[in-house]
Amino acid sequence: MAVSILLADDDDLLRDLVKDVLEEEGYIVYAVGDGDTAIDVLWEHQDISLAVLDIMMPGADGMQVLKEIREKSDIPVLMLTALGDSGSELNALRGGANDYVNKPFHYDILLERIKNLLKLTNAEDINTIERGILKVDPLGHKVFVNDNEVILNNKEYQLLELLVHNENIVLSRETILDRVWGYDYEGDIRTIDTHIKMLRAKIDGAGNYIRTVRGTGYCFELDIKESK
Repeated sequence: MAVSILLADDDDLLRDLVKDVLEEEGYIVYAVGDGDTAIDVLWEHQDISLAVLDIMMPGADGMQVLKEIREKSDIPVLMLTALGDSGSELNALRGGANDYVNKPFHYDILLERIKNLLKLTNAEDINTIERGILKVDPLGHKVFVNDNEVILNNKEYQLLELLVHNENIVLSRETILDRVWGYDYEGDIRTIDTHIKMLRAKIDGAGNYIRTVRGTGYCFELDIKESK
């Protein structure tokens, strides 16, 4: 299943760029600009597997958020800061941070550090999922129908993976929007219906596995006649 990451940084440009980088890799990103909101989002979304925290933020700063996390959770935490002194790094590590990155940084390096932290916690599910004529490869972010690869965009892939991992569970449109587009998405909820329509068309016969639950949302079920 797609891994969810909390990203908290008050630098709007940097936060948006990091969010884009992570989403391109298939992660679900909850991006916020202050520590108080970061704490609220963290406890609202129990699926979050890793937190990236800026030390200097409005409201609760990164160290306060880190303390809050460590009182209730052992998820990996990576700290970001423009403070270039060893004392800040030492305080963060002593406070329970798993890694520490100084600004400015190269986005590819940040991404690799995040991947390494997730591997240590086994948050990355690398097992291939096979359901009927459908096969999903989380490691390669690839999808196959009748062993033929199907090319999906990032949102379509996240949507399919969410549905498959919640097999036989009806997901409301609100839940899907929150998990795939993020809690701060301000667009039309009907975008879900559009993406489901495109997803069904791309995965051909396996599209029959995605059942519309009128007035609620969607459900992934295998107990539907396959179309080959």
